[in-house]
Amino acid sequence: MQNSGSYYTDEELLRLLSENDKAAFAEIYHRYWEVLLGMAYNRLKNRQSVEDVVHDVFAGIWINRNRQEIGSLRNYLATAVKYRILKEVKKAALARQYSRTLSAMQSFSDLDAALDHKVILTLLHKEVEVLPEKCKLVFRYSREQGLTIREIAQKMHISPKTVENQLNKALRRLRLTLKNLPFLLFFFFY
Repeated sequence: MQNSGSYYTDEELLRLLSENDKAAFAEIYHRYWEVLLGMAYNRLKNRQSVEDVVHDVFAGIWINRNRQEIGSLRNYLATAVKYRILKEVKKAALARQYSRTLSAMQSFSDLDAALDHKVILTLLHKEVEVLPEKCKLVFRYSREQGLTIREIAQKMHISPKTVENQLNKALRRLRLTLKNLPFLLFFFFY
């Protein structure tokens, strides 16, 4: 990775960072951000996701500056980006699965299927209604208004990480409802 003109080694920058030196953090950022963006983009191919991954890695470095021992900054950053990419890929796969499930539920054509569809939507709507308030609001902004995580965070004055956690919480709860759907339908009709 490149050295942007600083005379500090990575080890010296890490030591300064652990002493809350903002300039050391800025130097680490300037030294590595471009390479990390490239690494993330090679896998994700989505500018917003790539920026989120790199932002989260650097935010983690700053937040944990006094608690972590990093042997090799270069290796640590590459590994951190790798794990954030894997998390993003998993999140995208879950979103696709959720979308396919909703699409399948919305494609019923006959009367019985339409009734089942209405029941399923009613059950999902009821499940959304009992979510904690912040979780419900995040879910609605995401699904009904199509806002991004960053837009929701700005609108609600919370961190993107909190938005992501609340959205994942809502999706886990709805997936559990869908998983138990045959059981719930039995009690709905009988």
